[in-house]
Amino acid sequence: MVFAAGLGTRMRPLTEATPKPLVRVAGRTLIDRALDEFERAGVETAIVNVHHLADQIEAHLARRASPRIVISDERGLLLDQGGGIKKALPLIGDDPFFVCNTDAFWVDAARSNILALAEAFDADRMDAALLLAPTIGSVGVDWDGDFDLDAEGRIVRRDGAKPYVYAGVGLIKPQLFAGVADDVFKLAPFFFDAAGKGRLHGVVSSGLWLHVGTIAAIDEAERAIAARRG
Repeated sequence: MVFAAGLGTRMRPLTEATPKPLVRVAGRTLIDRALDEFERAGVETAIVNVHHLADQIEAHLARRASPRIVISDERGLLLDQGGGIKKALPLIGDDPFFVCNTDAFWVDAARSNILALAEAFDADRMDAALLLAPTIGSVGVDWDGDFDLDAEGRIVRRDGAKPYVYAGVGLIKPQLFAGVADDVFKLAPFFFDAAGKGRLHGVVSSGLWLHVGTIAAIDEAERAIAARRG
């Protein structure tokens, strides 16, 4: 499931006319960068939720042949990531599924980060697995990190600076959302709950991870990409 419904408030005024998933970085839209990675990994279907400037996103995605796009329409009410998942559960089924933000991507990965995450996932030991990126050395990280890892690869939450940030891609069991009564709710608390139970694991991404959350970050990302291509 690709999250494309947000308002993109940190990128205003750009996102008043262009939805954030359609913002271009080095000539490619953010959402296409995400979908390209899933296509290369062999993922056949992507559920994309839409709300803000939804018509633009739908028209853009109609031009893609792969993966097959299924739209989850949130025009009537923005559901946040957790609520978006709940609405899409009938489309997802019972197997673990990927989630993906559209404000980050990576370049020059030695191998598919999507496949690395899938191969590391163990349903007996994990409720979710997250792709992580190094806090230091990644592009566009303006905070002190999100997580640490223990010797078994479990994600640990602690105070202070952390060596890893959430890279915006996860693999999750849909059963985590069974019985949730709310329609609008956040996804992060489910990650935190799994971490508290020792059932949230992390996989460190390869390549250079770039977070594009602001207008200034677009230029920063393009400069970093150009320097690697230089």
